[in-house]
Amino acid sequence: MSKKLFNIISRVMEIESSGLTDESRPEDIENWDSYNGLLLVDKLESEFNVEFTVEEVFDVHSIADIKKHLLNHGVILND
Repeated sequence: MSKKLFNIISRVMEIESSGLTDESRPEDIENWDSYNGLLLVDKLESEFNVEFTVEEVFDVHSIADIKKHLLNHGVILND
């Protein structure tokens, strides 16, 4: 499911998923601004049927953090 996560991020940010890693950060992705960040949260919540807290949203400093929060909501991402 990591591939699914990377595909969602690449669609929202309009970039190639092949360039994404767990260490990719918003600062590394030109299109990852506050607006696209909110779009990403919305898309992740609908795709994985979860609801992130405000604290979780502000705690995202890398894709690994997104994975951590998804796992906390019971979403298993098989790498």
